[in-house]
Amino acid sequence: MIDLIRKLAECYGPSGHEEQIRAMILDQIDGLAEEVSVDALGNVIAWKHSSTPEARTIMLSAHMDEIGLIVTHIEEGGFMRFTNLGVLYPNTLYGNRVRFADGTVGVIGMDGNLGASSAPKLDQLYVDVSGGDHSIAVGDAAGLLREVVVRGERIVGKSLDNRVGCAIQIEVMRQVSQPAYNIAFAFTVQEEIGRRGAMTAAHAVDPEIGIAIDLTRTGDIPKAHKMAVEMGKGPAIKIKDGGMLASPEVIALLDAAAQRAGVTVQREILLSGTTDASMIQIARAGVKAGAISVPCRYVHTTSETVDLGDVVGAVEVLGALLGG
Repeated sequence: MIDLIRKLAECYGPSGHEEQIRAMILDQIDGLAEEVSVDALGNVIAWKHSSTPEARTIMLSAHMDEIGLIVTHIEEGGFMRFTNLGVLYPNTLYGNRVRFADGTVGVIGMDGNLGASSAPKLDQLYVDVSGGDHSIAVGDAAGLLREVVVRGERIVGKSLDNRVGCAIQIEVMRQVSQPAYNIAFAFTVQEEIGRRGAMTAAHAVDPEIGIAIDLTRTGDIPKAHKMAVEMGKGPAIKIKDGGMLASPEVIALLDAAAQRAGVTVQREILLSGTTDASMIQIARAGVKAGAISVPCRYVHTTSETVDLGDVVGAVEVLGALLGG
């Protein structure tokens, strides 16, 4: 799975500008589903149907967009002011590189003295694309630029949130040949700016059960906020986050699937932040929803870090849930 994660994570696709990552995903799932469609917002929805007439409909969701930035003003000399697409931490951005859709690479700089004691604000940062020809205009978006590095079982890179989730979903599509449910595999857009893709996808699919596949924070680094999730201890079944309470039925389904698969799982309570599941849950007349999460350190930076064993564990749990 490492090669797949690398391809997906290094691909361009900020929120609202998912064309390139969508094309890559469509290529990866070619031949894996009975029906594949792209809706007006840009979500990819791929179906696998059960041979059981009374089978329930389940929707899996992994968002394909990444955090990024969008140009708001261009100054003389090739310096561009920007605002965020999703949650950017200004104290992590100085000196990082970004890539625009046409391949133009810029460097994030900062007004004033680098030695300042306080972290910069977003409006003190700019993107420097000087020294070469470019056609970047106000409204163009960029994603962070960083290669994936593998260190033993650890995978480090930008946009693992949530290209890891996309990789998990693709691998589950490959493995599930006789589904126990009618399964809609949704690769959604614009999660980082409000989970908008999940809202429209769930409305179209109208599932009885919804499960988001995403990353979550950990409590296993020095002086971290106390959280009962650690890297390398298995995927986490979400109980609660900042946007939802998971359905007890979905929690039980995931727990039972983990037991069948022989996968050790953790329980996740995330105090802030949420996933596609929060929108799936309130679609139409309501959906029983939950999430399976891969523990991740350094979320929303260019060095997000996950453990391959946790990723594989999530695939195995979902495979046991959905059928062989």
